[in-house]
Amino acid sequence: MHEIMNEKQNIGSLFDRIAKTYDGLNHGLSLNIDRLWRRKTVAMMQAHEHVLDVAIGTADLTIEMLRRRKAQRVTGLDLSREMMAIGEEKVERMKAKEQVSFIYGNAQEMPFEKESFDAVTCAFGCRNFSDLDAGLKEMYRVLKPGGELIILEFSYPKNPLIRWSYDLYFSHILPFVGRIVSKDKTAYSYLNKSVKGFCWGEEFARHLSEAGFSDPHFTHLTFGIATIYKAVK
Repeated sequence: MHEIMNEKQNIGSLFDRIAKTYDGLNHGLSLNIDRLWRRKTVAMMQAHEHVLDVAIGTADLTIEMLRRRKAQRVTGLDLSREMMAIGEEKVERMKAKEQVSFIYGNAQEMPFEKESFDAVTCAFGCRNFSDLDAGLKEMYRVLKPGGELIILEFSYPKNPLIRWSYDLYFSHILPFVGRIVSKDKTAYSYLNKSVKGFCWGEEFARHLSEAGFSDPHFTHLTFGIATIYKAVK
């Protein structure tokens, strides 16, 4: 636990190191299922004028929101400058540069005024917070009353056979391939540890309620490997 907390404290530099190989590895090793998860997440959103995308990374969720016209403008926040640099290139290629702002910052101490955004999104970022509750309370603070929160995050499957396959893949195959391709010895082993040490389902929904959100509910994806959470302020 102490080791993973240290890694979370330096999460920006961890993702900086693997930024150039991140998209290719994610899409390839998930057989593009991660794209499907993002599409389903965005499909469940209402349309909004201004969305905050927390842990925007390489902007895959933001791009999906723009494509589906679920956001007119997006402000993205992240602690990895290298990930955001790749995201900026992708947004520019789709000629949406004027619609997206990239901000370097910590999700637990956001540099925004309260009630600044119509919706807040976060894909695969919450488990990297060193203090989950602080991050959720910040999301609540910057969201307008009646605003929508939607989070996509890894979870842990309950089915014993699926869980065994999941553990084999995330404990051995993913770290091995990730280490070979990214040349980083620790980043992809962190992924497995961060998922297994994180909360999901009812427990995560409870954290949303404690942060002040109303009507938290969730939808499991692909045998429970990932989960979409929704709530409102």
